[in-house]
Amino acid sequence: MADSFLILAQAGAGSPLGTFGFLAVLVAIMYFVMIRPQQKQLKEHRNLLAGLKKGDDVVTSGGILGRIHQVDDSTVTLEIASGVRVRVLKTAVSAKGSVPVAGAPAALPAEKKEEK
Repeated sequence: MADSFLILAQAGAGSPLGTFGFLAVLVAIMYFVMIRPQQKQLKEHRNLLAGLKKGDDVVTSGGILGRIHQVDDSTVTLEIASGVRVRVLKTAVSAKGSVPVAGAPAALPAEKKEEK
């Protein structure tokens, strides 16, 4: 047992260049795995918010589906039902486009004509 501690003590800590190289590789991996995709997603969301206009179908982060009735600097007025309008922050808009309602068929297949 004491011999193994002596061997480890004699081995030393290694070169500092190898340690710094390992840390640099670790930081580079963290950048490409975590930071870069998050920045790309943030840029896409900013472009989405900048391109909002009247008549667009949107989904909020709370799950509210609606059509844009009015766009202001920091708020959007959504029409969520006929005559029902709700003001939400622009940043609450998470997606653009219509989302299919659960339980409703997305599209009915064209009926095949029977051959006689």
